[in-house]
Amino acid sequence: MTCPAGSSPESQKSSSAAAEAGAPYGSAVPGGPTASSAPAPTATDTQAPPRRVRVHHLAQWRQEGRQQVWLTAYDALTARILDEAGTDVLLVGDSVGNVVLGYDSTLPVELDEMVVATRSVARAVRRALVVADLPFGSYEAGPGQALASAVRLVKVGANAVKLEGGRQRADAVRMLTQAGIPVVAHVGFTPQSVNKLGGFRVQGRGEAAAEAMIEDVRLLAEAGAVAVVLEMVPEPVAARVTEASPVPTIGIGAGARCDGQVLVWSDMAGMTDWTPRFARRFGEVGQALREAAQDYGEAVRSAAFPTAEHWFDS
Repeated sequence: MTCPAGSSPESQKSSSAAAEAGAPYGSAVPGGPTASSAPAPTATDTQAPPRRVRVHHLAQWRQEGRQQVWLTAYDALTARILDEAGTDVLLVGDSVGNVVLGYDSTLPVELDEMVVATRSVARAVRRALVVADLPFGSYEAGPGQALASAVRLVKVGANAVKLEGGRQRADAVRMLTQAGIPVVAHVGFTPQSVNKLGGFRVQGRGEAAAEAMIEDVRLLAEAGAVAVVLEMVPEPVAARVTEASPVPTIGIGAGARCDGQVLVWSDMAGMTDWTPRFARRFGEVGQALREAAQDYGEAVRSAAFPTAEHWFDS
């Protein structure tokens, strides 16, 4: 395990153990966060580790009208940065296939690959809730397969798992919930069904489709889902689903009236030349990284790096 700069394995273990034991994070800060609020950390929150986000905060924030901030993460380095930025939920998405592993879709992603990514993210996080995707082929056979797959992800640090599909997943959601594993549902455009859906298409158009989605969400929530992702759904439909949903809705290409938003972190940060229509580039990290690598290369080729300050005399 690679430790974050400035910390030792021992200190990390102590912090992690304290978090799991429910230690009063923030209690040493005058006027600090309460046990139930789990607020995003601010620049002044430096005296104590932030309080962990828990599943019950998702429902609480919805009641309070507080928008939830979700981002994907696939490795410890990025997860630590996004966690420190105050992200509420880090989704270890099967989009790791497209973003990190070089696949052309999420379909080739294996459960073993999700285990590695989930473990990496969970090791780096101090505050955010960690949700891990169940990849294609790891739950469709039935609730028993879903439980076995989810247990593997929870054992390496996931606080909840996410699976795709509507009412046909209710039995799996119910079994996982009964086993003590929180489940996030995912309806609308479901990337693992891209072949059946005929490509990357907006879902929920038309009254019948909208009503079916509302019913899907109701049945998934009834089975125990703690939240539901709405992907590529018309804004008015997503608003109707959100109003009818018993649990928080998290939008991606579903408008501003969901209870929160999620983006693939590389889209949000501007890592690549192309960005989906529903994503906004909040930075140009890809260009900055390219320029840094070019500057490094020029310094090496011109013998401007390393210099005496970068080597050891004895």
